[in-house]
Amino acid sequence: NGLQICGEPSREVEKAAFAVDASLSTLQAAAREGADILFVHHGLFWGHPLAVTGCHYERLKAAIMSGISLFASHIPLDAHPEVGNNAQIAKRLGLVNVEPFARWRGMSIGFKGILPEPLSSGEVVDRLGVRTNPHNALILAGSKKNRSVAIVSGGAAEDVEDAIAQGVDCYITGESSHQVYNTCIESGINMLSLGHYETETFGVKALMEHIRKRYGIDTVFLDFPTTL
Repeated sequence: NGLQICGEPSREVEKAAFAVDASLSTLQAAAREGADILFVHHGLFWGHPLAVTGCHYERLKAAIMSGISLFASHIPLDAHPEVGNNAQIAKRLGLVNVEPFARWRGMSIGFKGILPEPLSSGEVVDRLGVRTNPHNALILAGSKKNRSVAIVSGGAAEDVEDAIAQGVDCYITGESSHQVYNTCIESGINMLSLGHYETETFGVKALMEHIRKRYGIDTVFLDFPTTL
């Protein structure tokens, strides 16, 4: 997490681009947009040695040749109580009595709360405004209307176990898993896997808006959905 590539130390940041992934496409798009820095959720370095070859080389080359700096925020952007992915999903749903949910390496990363009025799973999806596709997996085993909701964006199918243990009606994450299917059916919980990419656009966009207001610089969101 943090500054992964420092393009030009003396370069003033007048425009910032934001994206979920530091892919070659987003790095090239940031350069075309004239951005001085690119903020992403999924960066290029993950805490272990990574050879500068193949795709990794091409991504680094694109950043270095354009002089763009790269800033990444992974778990901190999931867990942030204001601009984080999970907090923003909870806000979009209008959840009340929001409290931390799900632990990861000693810290809470998700949130859970109560809907002001019961909503069907379809209404929950509509309210979030996410793009659904055949890759999304909705396991609808509970009642037709949901009142309590737990959220962990991205790849967190296993945290449905915590939602079940806490008696939650609906669990929202990004990716599904065959391993939890029967557990959801037998426990009667609705699990909405709305896309790893889709569920992690919320925090990136909220951070973009925060930085635009705080520093008064131009911002742009680069949308490269993976459908996963």
